[in-house]
Amino acid sequence: MPTENTHSKAGLYIRSSIYWFLMVLTGVVIGLLTVFTFPFPVDTRYRFARSWALLNLWLLKHICKLSHTVEGAENIPDEGVVVLCKHQSTWDTMILQVILPQVRWVLKRELLRVPFFGWGLAMLKPIAIDRSAGHRAVAQLIEQGGPMLDAGYWVVVFPEGTRTHPGQKKRYKQGGSILAVETGHPVVLIAHNAGEFWPRHSFLKWPGTITLRIGPVIDTRDKTAEQVTKMAHDWIEAQMQEISDPSRWNR
Repeated sequence: MPTENTHSKAGLYIRSSIYWFLMVLTGVVIGLLTVFTFPFPVDTRYRFARSWALLNLWLLKHICKLSHTVEGAENIPDEGVVVLCKHQSTWDTMILQVILPQVRWVLKRELLRVPFFGWGLAMLKPIAIDRSAGHRAVAQLIEQGGPMLDAGYWVVVFPEGTRTHPGQKKRYKQGGSILAVETGHPVVLIAHNAGEFWPRHSFLKWPGTITLRIGPVIDTRDKTAEQVTKMAHDWIEAQMQEISDPSRWNR
């Protein structure tokens, strides 16, 4: 006879399937509609595209029973900053649009060619970098990111460069720190454990509550990029130790 665990796993697959379908559907619809917002200012386009993140967080909560809590919201300043954030899941690209002022993403330019999603993303003026360009990529980051920071936008950088599995550590790259130091703008650090509930490349979305922590603002004046990167690494990884649960890493 089916066990309670069997029913629980079946429910997990059903809820994840429903959510996946709606996530793709809303992504296609809102992505296409965002393309048609090109006559409007980029801030207006951003507010429209942000509806996809809001809707998907609502769907996660009500379909997958996956909610979140934000700690340190009082650390969010009014000025433009560089955000250095842990990257474990697609979820972090949603939540950052909701909890932060208008953001500008640093991403590989190949993403802009992805049908629907990339087309809509291109309307939001991301900082699209040619990662194969080596040192020139950092120059591109400063050239594009500096004016956005001066205009008051939040530039989001994932220092590990790609999504990581829970418990996994990768070398922190200095691109975001260089941008902050060279432009004189502060840094905000963010850690979260979303990968324990929506892991990289995983179809399943596990129920529970994701914890996201926002650290105090770091003044980058009189600091080197190496110092800022080390501060980011040490703070983020220390928070990960506190909010992570190894029993959820290999479900």
